[in-house]
Amino acid sequence: MTTNTSAPQRLYLMQVATLLANVPAVCYLVRTGNGTNVLIDSGLPGDVQPPPGMPAPIMGNNVIEQLAMLGLHPSDIDLLICTHFDPDHAGYHASFTNTELVVQRQHYEVARSGNARFVPTRPQWDHPALRYRLVEGDTELLPGLELIETSGHVPGHQSIQERQPQTGPVLLNIDAVPEQKSFTPEREAGPLDDNEEALRASTRKLLALVQREQVSLIIFGHDAEQWQTLKKAPDYYG
Repeated sequence: MTTNTSAPQRLYLMQVATLLANVPAVCYLVRTGNGTNVLIDSGLPGDVQPPPGMPAPIMGNNVIEQLAMLGLHPSDIDLLICTHFDPDHAGYHASFTNTELVVQRQHYEVARSGNARFVPTRPQWDHPALRYRLVEGDTELLPGLELIETSGHVPGHQSIQERQPQTGPVLLNIDAVPEQKSFTPEREAGPLDDNEEALRASTRKLLALVQREQVSLIIFGHDAEQWQTLKKAPDYYG
């Protein structure tokens, strides 16, 4: 595979904070051979307030600072994939006013309806200067980069499958399956999951995708144990 292609060439993992029990909060960057920069989520906002009785997260370099360490500014990001609008995934969306944001239509409409879950970051994801592309269901966004609709954690959640030239197929489960131990056909919903039936269907869908596509690397969205074994920016999967 040459660099003269619109397919993914590099995948960066960027930890922007640490949650309870060393759980990582993560953003991702995909860079293609023709220079397209695709950011996946924007992490926790700097002014995040933990739920009552919960410890505050340990903040690391935010997504803007992480991108700067890779020589990028928000204006260099061509696409921002919004997996969902929970606070640890949508905290800096308003910084990307020159970027096209991509979200499942179902999720966007649920959030815009006033769902209380997404109110804390509404000033970020509902900023009037943002430009959205609303997709419906599984969608090939770029050659080698596909959005996978995986409702259950929230309505219209989306995971990402992409292919790297050396690593091969990579699956970013995000919060559809945040920990490896839950990646089973009969998984149970956690306290932050919206719909157990939909969550289980999405998990089975991802399990089938892994088998069908012979996925070589599965990255779980909040798996503290797996995170210790993964490459982090400025290192990358290629």
